[in-house]
Amino acid sequence: MKIAIFFVGALHDTGFNANALVGVEAARKLAGAEIEVVNGTPFEPKAMTAALDAAAARSDAVIFIGGQGNQVTPKVAARYPERAFAVVQGEVTGPNIASYDVLQEQSAFLAGCLAAKTTKTGVVGHLSGHRVSPGLKGRAAYAAGVAHVDRTIQIITGFCGTQDDSSVTELWANAIAEQGADILFTMLNAARNGATRACRASGIRQIGNVGNWTVDDPETYIGSAVARIDLGVIRAASDLLSGTRPRLVQHLGLSDKAVCLCTAPDVSPRILEELSDVAAKISAAELAVPTEYNGPEFTPVGQR
Repeated sequence: MKIAIFFVGALHDTGFNANALVGVEAARKLAGAEIEVVNGTPFEPKAMTAALDAAAARSDAVIFIGGQGNQVTPKVAARYPERAFAVVQGEVTGPNIASYDVLQEQSAFLAGCLAAKTTKTGVVGHLSGHRVSPGLKGRAAYAAGVAHVDRTIQIITGFCGTQDDSSVTELWANAIAEQGADILFTMLNAARNGATRACRASGIRQIGNVGNWTVDDPETYIGSAVARIDLGVIRAASDLLSGTRPRLVQHLGLSDKAVCLCTAPDVSPRILEELSDVAAKISAAELAVPTEYNGPEFTPVGQR
């Protein structure tokens, strides 16, 4: 089966796409899989639709990586009813569309708990790029995690409009630090580098996402909300090859070891135990993770 795996934005982005590439390499080893990687498409509806259409025309199936696929995949899938489509981090289903959602909001909730338990200023930050469903849900879960620990803590949150431009994220992260935040949760790709420079310069701690950033830089990263996007890719490819077409969105979370919160060595054993208890309750469906946020948003002066 010819499967096109479709990426938006930078491919080797040290973030979401890079993690998905790990899944692509695993999928190449599946029996019967002939994989083509399609990348470099900008985050623009017309460009994504045109590139996805072209990929579908020359393939038996397409896996769209990212919540951006919720917007364009149904339109293209309707034009190719004989092709199979899958969206990783998707929320759309149909006769020839399946979606696989790695529940990064679960680890984002834990990131919020960590931020609330470790802040000294009582102000924490959040910074993401594109306003796509996974990012919005992750922000909502992070805010809910903060409130779960202490509702008096202030959250400075914003979407800067880019996942890959570090000059933009450095500006935003500096602006969030100037608001008094001493912990910053970043849901970014290549642009994480700019936010990290700002965190180091201002002396605030960062919580990363997707990968485990505490391994290489534990002084900057107090934690990381891991999300194994690669597992979503492998699951989607396996189902396509076997002819399985799930009618409902397939979720992968804490109970599947698809998400977790990693922490730096200086996080106290007491906090680790408390976070473990919260994770167990989420995994057992005893604690619901909110995915909608209706609070205030922040935009730096000059960026409005």
